[in-house]
Amino acid sequence: MSAEVQYQQETPATEVADRRYVMDDYEAGELAVRFEDQEPEDLLEWAFDRFGTDRFAFISSFQAEAVVLIDMAWRVSEEFRVVTVDTGRLPQETYDLIDRIREEYQIDVEVVLPETEHVERLVNRHGMNPFYNSVDLRLLCCHVRKVLPLQGILQHLDAWATGLRRSQWATRGNLRKVDIDHDHGGLVKLSPLLDWEEEDLWDYIRANEVPYHALYDQGYTSIGCTPCTRPVREGEDSRSGRWWWETNAPKECGMNCPIETGGFEHEVEMLLGEGAERNF
Repeated sequence: MSAEVQYQQETPATEVADRRYVMDDYEAGELAVRFEDQEPEDLLEWAFDRFGTDRFAFISSFQAEAVVLIDMAWRVSEEFRVVTVDTGRLPQETYDLIDRIREEYQIDVEVVLPETEHVERLVNRHGMNPFYNSVDLRLLCCHVRKVLPLQGILQHLDAWATGLRRSQWATRGNLRKVDIDHDHGGLVKLSPLLDWEEEDLWDYIRANEVPYHALYDQGYTSIGCTPCTRPVREGEDSRSGRWWWETNAPKECGMNCPIETGGFEHEVEMLLGEGAERNF
């Protein structure tokens, strides 16, 4: 029996665009309880069995969490999808790691880029580095370069996996390992490493000789775009190297935690036009 047919029969579901079948909140809650105390590999095995390898993907930024999940997936399944968003502002070390992952695991990495027209409008309207000027403009840049390309990926999936961990930031404290991503059309969102601490990641990486991002050896603890990321000083929070010039602002870009401000909404409409696809 195919994974898609099995999913339709076993899961209370609602058909939406692109022939996606969406799990309901009740089943997601039951599964979250079931997998809360189980190993990440158990959740991955279940996900491959439930969704197959075509409509389920790892959305990867190639940080420590991402490479751990890739290594786990490689040990669980012969085939799996890894997708990444290239914002155009990533450090060279990220591109080097993508090529190394491709070679090490003999897998394809699907690279998605933002729409050229959207980036051109952003730069022409607000300059090359608008994110330093206000939180709204930082969110706008993330939206154009990350969130919109991500939406284009997710609309063709039934489920996606992330490397989110609860201990990373306060906004992630109430997340579940299995959840419904209502901000992206109701597909299933999996976070197999949700209960892991940072030392768990590095224990796994060392034990399994997993390729990892070279910037970690230079004091970085969270890695994004080059102008928005710096090394972390001793005693600082692990997310303090992201958008460090901001005060009292969320350390999220909208990919995993949609953020709504009046100024942000206005700028999106001005930049992309009213009715443009957004993620608030």
